[in-house]
Amino acid sequence: MRHFLYILLTLLVSTAAFGATGTVVNYEINGQSYEGYYISPAEKAPLVLLIHDWDGLTDYEVKRANMLADMGYAVFASDLFGAGVRPTEVKDKRQHTGELYKDREKMRALMTGALETAKSKGANIENAVAMGYCFGGAAVLELARSGANLKGFATFHGGLKTPDGQDYTKTRGKVLIMHGSADKAITMDQFAGLTNELEAAGVTHEMITYGGAPHAFTVVGSDRYQEAADKKSWKRFTEFLAETLKN
Repeated sequence: MRHFLYILLTLLVSTAAFGATGTVVNYEINGQSYEGYYISPAEKAPLVLLIHDWDGLTDYEVKRANMLADMGYAVFASDLFGAGVRPTEVKDKRQHTGELYKDREKMRALMTGALETAKSKGANIENAVAMGYCFGGAAVLELARSGANLKGFATFHGGLKTPDGQDYTKTRGKVLIMHGSADKAITMDQFAGLTNELEAAGVTHEMITYGGAPHAFTVVGSDRYQEAADKKSWKRFTEFLAETLKN
């Protein structure tokens, strides 16, 4: 926890030089405490709701948020695990994500609550896109299926499988999926299945695969990082934002 806050403080100082200062946001949803991160370069800037991977909200998401703020976007990096919960062991990561996969209503409530918290900080949630990494990507698709009034939903190497009994008939915004063809955790069969579901539901979508890219290909410093796929997916995502949100 202290390590997370130290990194945040360091990043806050560096980001302030670009005219936007990020802040740690403590908030509550259904009586539980959460700790997010909010940064906005201007009043009513287009908003990106950022959902973390199974590590919880860490310096990785804060860095991505700051990159987007430098481009003119407000970002609320939400916390789906709880204040101070930043798992480092695989078994703990599986526990926290597994609890939310089993309770989809809670998952939706946490993201809706994050949007309301962002709104309370001045964010323009009527001009917003949600994006997520890995577990966060699966969460973003859950938000899309819920009928959330967002203009777009984007995932980086995120979970793609639709739970039994769900579909995309309520989805309002465009969907952008960026996936590694060499991802062994989330198969190309699932990728194809989601394509068929989105097409059948009439959802405007774009599905991109990056050859040779494994799961978590955007995580700089990991043994799965693939620079070409990371740069290409980030470029396409920023184009998606420009196409989808009003400046």
